Amino acid sequence: MRIVVIGGTGLIGSQVVKRLGEHGHDAVPASPNSGVNTLTGEGVEEVLKGADVLVDVSNSPSFADDDVMNFFTTATTNLTKAAAGAGVGHYVALSIVGADELPESGYLRAKVAQEKLIRESGLTCSIIRATQFFEFAGAIANSAEVDGVVHLPHGGVQPVAASDVAAVVARTAATEPVGGVLEIGGPEEFTMDGWIRTVLAQREDPREVVGDPQAKYFGTLLTGKQLVPNAGARLQQTSLREWLTAGN
Repeated sequence: MRIVVIGGTGLIGSQVVKRLGEHGHDAVPASPNSGVNTLTGEGVEEVLKGADVLVDVSNSPSFADDDVMNFFTTATTNLTKAAAGAGVGHYVALSIVGADELPESGYLRAKVAQEKLIRESGLTCSIIRATQFFEFAGAIANSAEVDGVVHLPHGGVQPVAASDVAAVVARTAATEPVGGVLEIGGPEEFTMDGWIRTVLAQREDPREVVGDPQAKYFGTLLTGKQLVPNAGARLQQTSLREWLTAGN
């Protein structure tokens, strides 16, 4: 199949393209660097000509509330219109577990808006909601650091390896559509502060991690298990310990 991967040069997209290519598919990475700009619409119709599947794993260049909402609504509107016009049979999008449970987060509000546009487009779709990637641990710690101390909420998380996410996205793109939402996550549940503390300790990072009920996770309080996948989620195999001992 011809499968166009929007965001095909990023952390997830590059792995999706590689996996699809290894299985004999014509996987086309699309990004602004290749002349495909989903915000302006440049190159979108052209790259989707003859495509069987569209995979969207793109991300906003800015996480400011207004910017991220504009990115996902504008880009998704352009993509769904072009996909319908090109006769694309399957739209696969990567989203986030718990996106609709944390409306104080501007980023998560934008992901909910993206999902809604895809569902209402009339296209056959698979929305894959993933938990936080192991690879994000360093950025999360940096974002929560105040005077050398990392302040994080004690709410639940079930992080997952990016390679496992890419494998699910690629497999979904190459097989039957989900026809709705599929949740995926890692095999173990942690608290947010406990997860980051484990990673920093393994990396011999001296920063103290403090569990703080008033600390916000990218703009929202995390008081419970909003970021933990629901029963029936497809849990992946790679554990945090395995990922860390692999040198990450």
